[in-house]
Amino acid sequence: MTTSEPGLQDPCTAPHFATSALITIDVQQDFLSEAPYGVPGTTEILPALRRTVSAFRAAGRPVVHVVRLYEEGGGNADLVRRRLLKSGVRIAAPGSPGSQPADGIVPEGAPALDPELLLSGRPQRLGPYDHAVFKPRWGAFYRTCLEDLLRELGVDTLVFAGCNLPNCPRASIVQASERDFRVALVRDAVSQVTDSALTELAGIGVHLIEADALEGLLTEPVQAGWACH
Repeated sequence: MTTSEPGLQDPCTAPHFATSALITIDVQQDFLSEAPYGVPGTTEILPALRRTVSAFRAAGRPVVHVVRLYEEGGGNADLVRRRLLKSGVRIAAPGSPGSQPADGIVPEGAPALDPELLLSGRPQRLGPYDHAVFKPRWGAFYRTCLEDLLRELGVDTLVFAGCNLPNCPRASIVQASERDFRVALVRDAVSQVTDSALTELAGIGVHLIEADALEGLLTEPVQAGWACH
């Protein structure tokens, strides 16, 4: 996909890649395909996701890794998860290996996730362009610092990728749209994709792109044109 495609010319929804940030959702060891409670298809999207994060860093654009940290007993989890977590199952437990980002997603030499910092509602810096943010529910904006962080970074466009489109990425995309962010989805870098879901997201102004197109999109000069009011 290139910016010459008709959908990208809508001045009210067209992504501004020069002022964009990448949002990765729940790309953690315990959610990979092979994990006991993992999400099928998530390990398989890692190559495209690694290309995606690399393209954003190469362009000097922010990358925000939104993560889950389920406390013992599941008190900070969605209701549908609490019965499982109350049974003693540990998934993305704070400080555990399973809570850490998947290999190759954060910068080389990045610190481990800091559960105390993240659970307090503050972002964690993982590298020159990378940050982590904890979310307690499906959507990345619910009771989090994400919107404040993005506004501080001067971002008006969000590009989403990560784990399990029907749940957390979809909820986060809707929340982003409600906050008037321009939104794109890297469809080959998100798991559990269906044609119907992509059609529905396109219907609310989400632009669908491929990982291999990002490098060109992120380095294109800003296009002059009439603004949306």
